[in-house]
Formats: sequence, structure tokens, C-alpha cells
Amino acid sequence: MQIKMTSVFVDDQAKALKFYTEVLGFIKKVEVPVGEFLWLTVVSPETPDEVELVLEPNNHPAAQAYQAALKNDGIPCLSLAVKDIQAEYKRMQGLGVEFRGPPAEMGPTLATTFDDTCGNWVQMYQS
Repeated sequence: MQIKMTSVFVDDQAKALKFYTEVLGFIKKVEVPVGEFLWLTVVSPETPDEVELVLEPNNHPAAQAYQAALKNDGIPCLSLAVKDIQAEYKRMQGLGVEFRGPPAEMGPTLATTFDDTCGNWVQMYQS
């Protein structure tokens, strides 16, 4: 059994696609119209045939409540691994990304959390 797809709720799919591709460096893999929204996925350029991240519209009231509760409580909805957290932190700061603080030790890892501009906190870590 493998994880091939997971999703993150976003308040605006176009804004999310721009952030996840232009800022985080992911690649758009699938974009298919489904009614008023899209089936929209991105992948890591390092592993384009592995896990896809669905940029899922939060148009359902339960999704909106869930997303807002996580954001308000400071809980990341997603965790992304990087090889050099200090370099990514500096690069992303230069692009105007809002971080909750600099990378800090969390057990055997360094981690920080940033705002994805689409209603979520996202954790970035280096093992």
C-alpha cells in the first residue's frame, strides 16, 4: 500500500497554484475542470511520479470550519521535507513568505511554519 495522493484545502485554487508552483517550486501535474472548480494537483519536481498534492477547494462548510480551526490554533495542515531548511527559509523570506518564526530544533529535526496564503499554516522541516 502506498500514499499516492493527499489534499490540502485552499480558499482559492488559482492563488494556491501560483504559491505552490512559483514559491514552493512544485509542478502542476493535473488540471481538469470539475463544475465550478478544478481537479488540481501538484508534485515535487524531485519525485514527479510519486505523491500528488490536491489543491482542494474549501467550498464545503465543514472544510471551511476545519481549515479555519487549524489556522486559528496554529496547526500546520501539511509538512514538507527539505534538504537545507536555512537556505529555503532565506529564499522564501526573500519572496515575502510569512513565517511564524525562524527554523528551530524540534527533537531530531529543524522546523518552521509558514502561511501558504490560501488559509493554511504549512510546516517545513529538515531531518
